[in-house]
Amino acid sequence: MKRLCILGSTGSVGQNCLRVVRSLPGRFQVVALGAGKNVPLLAEQVAEFGPELVAMGEERFLDSLRQQLQALGYRQPVRLCAGEAGLVEAATLPDVDMVVSACHGVTALRATFEAVRAGKQVGLANKETLVVAGELVMQAAREHGAAIIPIDSEHSAVHQCLRAGERHEIRRLILTGSGGPFLKTPWKDFPAITPERALQHPIWKMGGRITIDSATLMNKGLEIIEAHWLFGLAPQQIEVLIHPESVIHSMVEFRDGAVVAQLGVADMRIPIQYALTYPERLATNGNLVGMDLAALRRLHFAKPDTKRFPCLELGRKALETGGLLPCVVNAADEVAVEAFLAREIGFMDIPKVIEAAMQDAPPGHPGSLAEVVECDRESRQRAKEWIKKIKQSRNVPGNQ
Repeated sequence: MKRLCILGSTGSVGQNCLRVVRSLPGRFQVVALGAGKNVPLLAEQVAEFGPELVAMGEERFLDSLRQQLQALGYRQPVRLCAGEAGLVEAATLPDVDMVVSACHGVTALRATFEAVRAGKQVGLANKETLVVAGELVMQAAREHGAAIIPIDSEHSAVHQCLRAGERHEIRRLILTGSGGPFLKTPWKDFPAITPERALQHPIWKMGGRITIDSATLMNKGLEIIEAHWLFGLAPQQIEVLIHPESVIHSMVEFRDGAVVAQLGVADMRIPIQYALTYPERLATNGNLVGMDLAALRRLHFAKPDTKRFPCLELGRKALETGGLLPCVVNAADEVAVEAFLAREIGFMDIPKVIEAAMQDAPPGHPGSLAEVVECDRESRQRAKEWIKKIKQSRNVPGNQ
């Protein structure tokens, strides 16, 4: 039985992870859970799965969690902790075999890093970990023998395709993307794009930031960086293709010209179960359906239009430049997306904020996680300053 710690258990990936655990009785034990502030849902998860430790984002939520557990009639002993230290404690428990890192943004960066240093197997659904600190995390994985199994659908697809060949046989990786909701939107209409429209992803149901990143193609820029660290390939070996049907999740072309692709329905339970059970492949249970290949009829592919979607190339530039620039890009993007969702800036301002923050990136490579955290903090502040300038130049109140 594999013993799990799930960081981000109340988020979309975390909930799907627990659905997989529920569908495979006897295969897993949930030892620890980490969550932000969704107390009612977390309490239900604790009551169902009975972890020995639960960590919340802030200590102020713990009393509410205790009350919710009492209201549910839950009387089993459970250790409660909070903050970054709590997440680290959950991720490094001696009883934990595998840590699923699915927290938002860089919230669980240190916890994931310490899990790697503790030699845990890590199911990585949080791309920011490798985007901002890939060099440090992968070095720690090598030193401590920690296996990192990707959960992002694209990187999970690559991981699966690579079972057909060796790393040194790869010519290139092809990451696919749906193109988001504005793939065919006329350029003249981009200034009028609203948060409501941008949140309407045509295929996947995801959180706010990743949905907007899909609309700007920033998600593909970040995925290029993540793929570089996961699979040890040069930036020029990693390409992106727009594939609106989202049936092929990624492909690997080998040096003999063979292309291996991973296909599947758009359901995160597939890459999650693959990561949790790797290297086995188990039959799926529950209501997860297979793919009707005959119904597909046609699949479409196109090169991304980087003039319409400049964020993709900003991500690639950050990887090619290296150092702390990927950390800067990730931080600025998160701040810009939050500002867009709050109607403080427009859709087309998101890449402008990111590019402006990149101009002030600190030199050199990160020597420690503390340097990464400080770069993240400073980059967020610079991005907020640029957003303020944009608002002032247009004389738009922040709440309109």
